[in-house]
Order: sequence, then structure tokens, then C-alpha cells
Amino acid sequence: MKQAIYPGSFDPITNGHLDIIQRAARLFGEIHISVIYNPDKTSLFTLEERLDLITRLTADMPGVVVEGFKGLLIDYAAQKSVYTIIRGLRAVSDFDYEFQMALTNRQLCPQLDTVFLMTDVRYAYLSSSLVKQVARFGGDVSTFVPELVQTALKEKFSHE
Repeated sequence: MKQAIYPGSFDPITNGHLDIIQRAARLFGEIHISVIYNPDKTSLFTLEERLDLITRLTADMPGVVVEGFKGLLIDYAAQKSVYTIIRGLRAVSDFDYEFQMALTNRQLCPQLDTVFLMTDVRYAYLSSSLVKQVARFGGDVSTFVPELVQTALKEKFSHE
């Protein structure tokens, strides 16, 4: 069975992320949605909250495994014996960064390959940062994220 890792912070997961997950699941038998724990980054949602949201949103998707990890992606990939990375691209600016990351990962782990999937045009402008900013100020994010995430965002920002 072909496997791949889709790593990210997913803070929060968006409809764009879910689009990539669904499309990657058609290409690979098993997708590891790997939520990065980065102690240097301030996240709105804890790692546990992000894992819970993603697990609930992907529960009906066969072959999707949701887990968290710390450290380097290459080490995580080696631990799982999965050497294909999925990355979603929205614009040319994403490609510049992702290209550098893919080459760095490949230099550190020569068997690691990165597969780029272009996002659906409906989500080409969408980012988790944008979603958080709109939600923080009470804007409508219903076209950006699933209802479960909308509810979680409202809960988070109701305490500010």
C-alpha cells in the first residue's frame, strides 16, 4: 500500500486542507495527517485540540491516520517508514518556500520525495492565518472552514 505524510500545523484546519486530504487519499492508500508541534510557534489551538478536530473531520475517510509529531519531518518519516510528503500549493509564492523545504528534506534524507498538489481554485487565497484573523473580529468564516471548526473558533475568541 502506498503511503504519504501530509504535515502541517493545521491551526486551524481549513476547507483547503480538507480538499488536499481528500485528493491525496485518492492517490495513496494511507495518508498520515501529521500535526506539527512547534514550541517556538504560538498556536491558537493546542496540539490536542487540533488533533481532535482533524480526527473528527476525517473520521469517515478510509486510510486517513491523524497523529502529532515533534522534531524534524525526516526523522518522523523514517520512524514511520513513509517517504512521500504531500504539500498543497496555493500560489507561486508557496512554491518558493515549499521548493526550498523539499530540497532541504531531500538533502537530509535522499529517499524522501515531495508531491505537490495544487489547491482547488476556491481555496487559492485561503490560509489558517486569514481564517483566524477574520474569526477574531467576528467575521463569517463559514465558507473557509467546516462547521466544527467555526464552533471551535467562536469558543476560542469568546474568551478574548
